[in-house]
Amino acid sequence: MFRNQYDNDVTVWSPQGRIHQIEYAMEAVKQGAATVGIKSNTHAILVALKRSSSELSAHQKKIISIDDHIGISIAGLTADARSLSRFMRTECLNNQYAYETPLPVSRLVTTVGSKLQVCTQRYGRRPFGVGLLVAGYDNLGPHIYQTCPSANYFDCKAMAIGARSQSARTYLEKHLDAFQNITDLEMLVAHGLRALRDTLPNEIDLNTKNCSVAIVGKNHPFTVYEDDDVAKFVSFSKLTHFKVKLT
Repeated sequence: MFRNQYDNDVTVWSPQGRIHQIEYAMEAVKQGAATVGIKSNTHAILVALKRSSSELSAHQKKIISIDDHIGISIAGLTADARSLSRFMRTECLNNQYAYETPLPVSRLVTTVGSKLQVCTQRYGRRPFGVGLLVAGYDNLGPHIYQTCPSANYFDCKAMAIGARSQSARTYLEKHLDAFQNITDLEMLVAHGLRALRDTLPNEIDLNTKNCSVAIVGKNHPFTVYEDDDVAKFVSFSKLTHFKVKLT
């Protein structure tokens, strides 16, 4: 059952100037598990909420390493994210082979945007149903980029995408000025976890099983922390004295 006669294909415009297939893909991102990205003057971090399809299955990983200096977190269709991550890894390897230098983060995001745009303009293809937060570090410093199924991409100071992400964005906007000068990585990650916690219902709390953390920065290659490695970050974010510093 279609929404209307203008959403049969991605090449069809509605009289209001909208492409409904792209809007549906954007909705898939809004239904995905939330993820948060924050950068300071020296580092960028990603925090993602992991979901399990049932009590019998493991939690699905939401942070993917691309290169030593770049990684992504995803919200939306995981299969589409795997396809994009393979493409991004190939681009990084080709640049390293040809120029013997890491691929700049902005150039990689631009290339991904071009790949996403092809699926919004050609008949018989559908948009990628996944949104990415790209964290990286290069000669220009740390970066947080957001990409959308519409092929738009944005350079961000902090961003949250996924289900109930508006609550996390409200937290990030409130504490945005504090992020830039933070030198303590645990403090920066704790901000991300507090923002991510706002996307959860009151009866659910963050633990080592349902969240992942990734850090990249100066002299710090992209590193993903899962399961027990996340415990120290989760514990620190719940400390009383940390809550006092935020007020």
